[in-house]
Amino acid sequence: MAATLLADLVVILHGVFVLIAVLGGFLVFRWRWWAWFHIPAFLWAGFIEATGGICPLTPLENRLRTLGGEAAYGGDFIDRYLTPLLYPDDLTREIQIVLGIFVILFNIGIYAVCWCRKK
Repeated sequence: MAATLLADLVVILHGVFVLIAVLGGFLVFRWRWWAWFHIPAFLWAGFIEATGGICPLTPLENRLRTLGGEAAYGGDFIDRYLTPLLYPDDLTREIQIVLGIFVILFNIGIYAVCWCRKK
């Protein structure tokens, strides 16, 4: 029971991380210090997505689910939770590459606007 609850908390943490990685750059308009946390986050998320890597939170969640008596799942967080919401078919490798590059370029654009505006 406790392991299953912890697995659910890892899923929530993972989802929050994804939101921060994609949209957290907007917080830099308000708090410039936020960039110290956000830049590594979006670079990591973009790298993992573009290279097809697995975030360490995914195996952690799977291990906790197994300890809690549930079945672990294959794939990554995107495949398990976001793909069914965003895409009618399975996520292809090409789409993963595009998503990873998009996260990085989107956030670079946010930072460019933010820093040009602050000058």
